[in-house]
Amino acid sequence: MHKTYPTNNGKQLNFEKAQVMAIINLTPDSFYDGGMLSTVPDILKSVEKKNQEGATIIDLGAASSKPNAEIVTVAEEIDRLRLPLIEIRKQFPDIFISVDTFHSQVAQFAIEEGADIINDISGGEIDTKMIDLVAKYQIPYILMHMKGTPQTMQNNPHYDDVVKEVFNFFISKIEKCKALGFEKLIFDVGFGFGKTLEHNYQLLKNLNKFSDLGFPILAGLSRKSMINKVIQTTPQTSLNGTTVLNTIALQNGATILRVHDVKEAQQTIDLLEFYKHTGNLS
Repeated sequence: MHKTYPTNNGKQLNFEKAQVMAIINLTPDSFYDGGMLSTVPDILKSVEKKNQEGATIIDLGAASSKPNAEIVTVAEEIDRLRLPLIEIRKQFPDIFISVDTFHSQVAQFAIEEGADIINDISGGEIDTKMIDLVAKYQIPYILMHMKGTPQTMQNNPHYDDVVKEVFNFFISKIEKCKALGFEKLIFDVGFGFGKTLEHNYQLLKNLNKFSDLGFPILAGLSRKSMINKVIQTTPQTSLNGTTVLNTIALQNGATILRVHDVKEAQQTIDLLEFYKHTGNLS
């Protein structure tokens, strides 16, 4: 597997050990924490706290991707992103900044303002210029699988074999990226994005198969409905369920946990690392 990716800001994104990516939503309507961070000082405090708790990557999202999310224009997305991105880059030079967008224009703005990673929930399907852009800048690219768009993805999603179809989707993307001389890929199977409850758990159970592709795997399970539908929790009460599924994801090959709750995710990684490297007692 690719162990490190150099970034455009002179840092090395290292996957020798699992990493925590902290979610920072700049939106009023995200499913769990929309509207909680309304000012730049609040955002900076949140970044500082999450960094201290163990997050090495901050993922900034300026447009919600929940089912039936409001459509945000490129201009609105850039406007929401501008000041937080500039200030975070200035005050936290060592942290990796990921920008969650499927618009190539937003991605280009983010890269020019110092973002280290682009996180595209559509895997280059919504904006076909995206892969060309990340290849041009040689910036690490989180490529997620989603069936449809946030507005349509949960309208009776169907697969003959969800694991095989998502795997083949990634293979086709690898071929396209390699043809452009680009290989700084991170794959995300897209839990909850155009999948039924059963599809999500089939992907989680078979997550290790995706490691065979030779690229890091991101797991985005935090407080999602695939937890709540099984144990009758809500986004607000699903931290324990999130930790359980994060543990399974790590055991099945995930190398990045994308989460709302950094401390608990970092503790999960630390405990599993200790468990893996401790010999049997005689």
